[in-house]
Amino acid sequence: MRGRSRAGSFKPRRRKPAEPKRASGTAAARPRSSSAASQESEIAQLRRELDEAREQQAATANVLKSISRSTFDLKAVLDTLAESAATVCETLNATIYLRDEDFAIIGTHFGPLGGMPVGTRRALNINWLSGHAVLEARTIHVADLSKSDEYPEGKEIAQRFGQRATLTVPLLRDQKAIGGICVRRREARPFTDKQIAQVQNFAAQAVIAIENARLLNELRQSLEQQTATADVLRIISSSPGELEPVFQAMLANATRICEAKFGILYRCEGDALRTVAMHDAPQPFAEVRRSNPIIRPNPYTTLGRAMTTKQPLQIANILEELDPLDDRAAQLPKLADARTVLAVPMLKENELVGAFLIYRTEVRPFTEKQIALVQSFAAQAVIAIENTRLLNELRETTEEVIKLNQQLEHRVVDQVGEIERMSKLRRFLPPQVADLIVASGTEKQLESHRREITALFCDLRGFTGFSESSDPEDVMALLRDYHAAIGQIIIKYSGTLERFAGDGVMVIFNDPVPVENPALQAVLMALDMRTAIGGMIEKWRDLGHDLGFGIGIEHGFATLGTIGFEGRFDYAAIGTVSNVASRLCDEAKPGQILISPRVRQAVEKAVTIEPVGEFTLKGIRRPMMIYNVLEPLSSKPN
Repeated sequence: MRGRSRAGSFKPRRRKPAEPKRASGTAAARPRSSSAASQESEIAQLRRELDEAREQQAATANVLKSISRSTFDLKAVLDTLAESAATVCETLNATIYLRDEDFAIIGTHFGPLGGMPVGTRRALNINWLSGHAVLEARTIHVADLSKSDEYPEGKEIAQRFGQRATLTVPLLRDQKAIGGICVRRREARPFTDKQIAQVQNFAAQAVIAIENARLLNELRQSLEQQTATADVLRIISSSPGELEPVFQAMLANATRICEAKFGILYRCEGDALRTVAMHDAPQPFAEVRRSNPIIRPNPYTTLGRAMTTKQPLQIANILEELDPLDDRAAQLPKLADARTVLAVPMLKENELVGAFLIYRTEVRPFTEKQIALVQSFAAQAVIAIENTRLLNELRETTEEVIKLNQQLEHRVVDQVGEIERMSKLRRFLPPQVADLIVASGTEKQLESHRREITALFCDLRGFTGFSESSDPEDVMALLRDYHAAIGQIIIKYSGTLERFAGDGVMVIFNDPVPVENPALQAVLMALDMRTAIGGMIEKWRDLGHDLGFGIGIEHGFATLGTIGFEGRFDYAAIGTVSNVASRLCDEAKPGQILISPRVRQAVEKAVTIEPVGEFTLKGIRRPMMIYNVLEPLSSKPN
């Protein structure tokens, strides 16, 4: 299936600059001076650049919106990225490749020009421009691919489909390319530096989306495995003495989670094996097994070798392993169309008890995780068999055994519930709060409560003007550096990050983890922050960014707890103390750490302070005397 294409959707519409009004009278007939014409040209150029900036910002916003809305749908995010890249770069099409070892797979395609179906695999090589960019993990830009002797393979395709200017930007993770974004034009018009930078930004966002999808997929698989294990344990506990439902549940879960077509479970019976369970086995093969449930596998078959070695064994393609003289072995591919097979022995104290066999009808080997999962089910099957033996021997104590099994079921349910609870807590709470709740085993700390805390609020002076006049990439880069520096210091001083919005950050002390002198801890952290951010501000000023850093600190009582709605909660501190800290931050000049009288009383023996004056703060009835923290007393010269 080819990528989406819509006529007229590739080139953004541009508004023509307004015609200058002509003056009345004889002045209108006068020819314009060269200076006026030059000025009009500069204005038109500035308008074009402004239009381009707006288009790039809109494209970036559209991509970020798609990522936030399509957490579980990587294809939707890649589609948006491809369309945005084509639009911003004024190209007819864009393709996103995903790397699979020595191959590139087309993840999505947008536009009509030379698009191959999604899912197409191409071997990576340096004769192909996009393959070269992925192999060397670097951006490659060719103004006219049809005249490039460096890429003969691409040159031939370009001449056939009319491709000229071509750009490929690799998707980089840990300095290695995991794919690439390729945009193409019909005309030999090179891409601008801004367009290349924008595609590189899209590539970075694609890497984030791919990593999110990978983590979510791993989490989904983990939850599926936990659910399957809990399901099996539930059946074991609810069906004491009955092995058939247990075997069927194990086989069904193993087949489903391993993405196999069908499965068979055998139990040892003397020197032979008896078929005790089948799941989704093709009808002809199932009938053969039902009519002949006992088999003695050839020692050279997959099952025979697994029984001999007592180790899991898989064959990627049964047809390549068949003994042409063994008619019984050839039965399986004929009756079931089986290709890849996995055999996992069931062992009790290294003695063979039985075996799991699961099959795929296509040649696709099982992963190590899938093999380990089937081994887990095999171990559980042995436990189930042993439980049944004990139940048969101790039939007089059945009631007690059932009680034990019920306890086991409750324990499994409790463990699954605890896993889900911990996952939820760590997703929306500060680390200190989540760790405290997990350690205490109760969520009482999340309930609304009142406590004396110290609140610190900080932000950047001049950030609003900087963000309005700077490229989005510069704004995001500055915020990343700023948040990284602030975050390390917050962790160092054991502060609780209450929230951050853009450049504004609020940190609280003494909740949920008690602090001996929260006001002093906050002031010492503020001094450390001022030093760290001060060095960064000097670097930013060298780049022409006039920014400053201010901090406000207040101490008092606040109401703390979770706020929000199901699926999105935050841990918040509500009260005058938070408002005053924010107002003090607003009043702070670059480099100032403004504190209230309460904070001054708690820290005056540890730091040097100077009075700033009385201020009337918004929302506070009476004027407040405000102080500025200069330095720790220990840093003053003797």
